[in-house]
Amino acid sequence: MTVTAPPNRKARAPHRVPLWDNARWLAIALVVIGHGILPLIADSDAAYAVYLFIYSFHVPVFVAVSGYMAKGTSPGTRQIKRLLTDIVVPYIIFETIWTTIRWMLGGEFVLDYATASWTLWFLIALALWRVLLPYLAVLRYPLIITMAISVFAGYFAAIDATLALSRTIGLLPFFVFGWALRQRQITGRWLSLPPRVIWRWRAGALALFLGLAVTIVVFIEPLRDLKVRRFLLYDEPYPTIGYPEWWAGGIRLGLMVFAMVLAMAFLMLLPRKPTWFTALGGATMYIYLLHSFLLFPLRETGVLEGPQPWWVLPGMIVLCLAIALLLSQRFIRRAFRPLVEPRVTWLFRRETPPASGPKETLHLPPPVAPPGPPAS
Repeated sequence: MTVTAPPNRKARAPHRVPLWDNARWLAIALVVIGHGILPLIADSDAAYAVYLFIYSFHVPVFVAVSGYMAKGTSPGTRQIKRLLTDIVVPYIIFETIWTTIRWMLGGEFVLDYATASWTLWFLIALALWRVLLPYLAVLRYPLIITMAISVFAGYFAAIDATLALSRTIGLLPFFVFGWALRQRQITGRWLSLPPRVIWRWRAGALALFLGLAVTIVVFIEPLRDLKVRRFLLYDEPYPTIGYPEWWAGGIRLGLMVFAMVLAMAFLMLLPRKPTWFTALGGATMYIYLLHSFLLFPLRETGVLEGPQPWWVLPGMIVLCLAIALLLSQRFIRRAFRPLVEPRVTWLFRRETPPASGPKETLHLPPPVAPPGPPAS
């Protein structure tokens, strides 16, 4: 006998935690700011300081949020389809668009899907992280193991930008870190704390970020000479950065651990309840894939190269925030949904439901009674 739910019962929508939607939007807004001010850092210590401050934690936060949303179980048909429709197909679409743009600007038309254009490396990395996570989830110490792999990968020049492999391996610990936060139910514990305890932790987080900002400003020249920025990108082997020494991996390890602490501090400072930007957290992929088209002219024309007036840096920050807000709007999602969230149902084979009809009954012969005792 099969029990079915009443037909008028509505399926419940998946529960969303405002804290993580807040984290998603603020993290992607910082990504836009980091990309926007990049042309200024060569000639401006102030821009370089802001850049180092943002990059010390914002990419780890963005990756950790993605890991928090991922599942460590073996993927079913639905998860596999979403991997293709949400990541692989959009990557092919946008990589083709960027190849076409470069061709229109005088370059060669060469479709090289193994080498991601500008920000598209994240899609390749995200796909590989999701594929790897079920295998890592069965390990006893997945975070420690991935941290060791990330550190040792930096010694090998063969691990390069092909298929975003350097960043995929380098940032993999942050993806596992975000997944581990969910496994340990950190969010539930944090949300259940009383306000007085929350504000104690937030005071410590504020002190940590304030100390980081002061340190960067005071030691901006040594940090520039030490090439710390290139370590924060996780896309180059240590000898290429200028550190062929055996202990170079210790720099990545230290920055990695510190970034995880900063990521936790960042989450502590976020509002726990819904805010005006909470609903915008669902538009992160639109912001990520589209913002580069708006920043591309500023990057390629050279208008931001060389020394700039003091107001250019805060102006760029405000512009980048406006871009993040613009690309979060519903009309943008409706207009660009065919590119960012393409419907490619034609790509998958049609699933045929099991045939309905009378069930076949297996007729068994009647049981044979065991022989009785011999007659005396």
